[in-house]
Amino acid sequence: MRHLEPLGEVVVVLPCSMRKPYSQSKSHTIFMRATKGYQEAILTSPFGVCPREMERTYPIQSYDVSTTGDWSKEEIDVTGECLKEYVKDLPVVAHVSGGYKEACEQYLDGAVYTCSDGKTTSQESMHNLRKTLKNYSKIRDKDKSLKKLRSIARYQFDGRDADLLIPDGSRITGRFNRRIIHEGKQIGTLLYDTGLFSLNLEGGRILKDLERSWVEIDFDLKTNTLFAPGVMDAHPDIIPGDEVVILKQGNVVGVGKTVLSSEEMKKAVKGVAVRIRHRVKN
Repeated sequence: MRHLEPLGEVVVVLPCSMRKPYSQSKSHTIFMRATKGYQEAILTSPFGVCPREMERTYPIQSYDVSTTGDWSKEEIDVTGECLKEYVKDLPVVAHVSGGYKEACEQYLDGAVYTCSDGKTTSQESMHNLRKTLKNYSKIRDKDKSLKKLRSIARYQFDGRDADLLIPDGSRITGRFNRRIIHEGKQIGTLLYDTGLFSLNLEGGRILKDLERSWVEIDFDLKTNTLFAPGVMDAHPDIIPGDEVVILKQGNVVGVGKTVLSSEEMKKAVKGVAVRIRHRVKN
């Protein structure tokens, strides 16, 4: 969350739902009739805050926790602190009740509350929400789409500079798995199942410039499997399942997904370290 920031003039705070992704739930189907075009931030324990653009990203899209609305003090504090850091000085319209509202009241100053009867989907509450949001301009669809992709990149690759993976002028194709194309070259694919990126070699070249998520070798890749004994070095923050770029003498020779952590792949004497997806073929 520390890498993410809201877009637009206002943040609309909403409660989570049992169904994932949230937008497919009955409550959020109702909310989105009013909130489309605005920055939405969904409060959820144990994660704190989920901006709408992150709702299909692992693990937000698959966790299973009861949504009673009754929160402990710890849940209120964790969520409230996360929300306060996220919204910063932007106006907030809080369409919440119960523990969600307690978190907002304790950690936000000047928020406008639109749920007046304890039922966020009631006609009265939704009328209040629509009326309040008319005071703010909507975000362009093009800007929201770009923001979504960059937010996921920041989360997955741990930094705001990961925006470079989604250059201005990028073209997005595909209905489920979304391909990111820039100047005729595919950078990567946003996977429907996980909400995370898998990279092509062009994306690997950008990732190399971020100076993280790299694995170094000193031989020519001949297969799509990199075994642990072939790893010379690796970025210390790598964990299993990470998307990484394979380097040889500073040059990109492949991209893939890790099986081992960086520490494990440097110490192991056998086993697969990285499953290569694309490699440079001589």
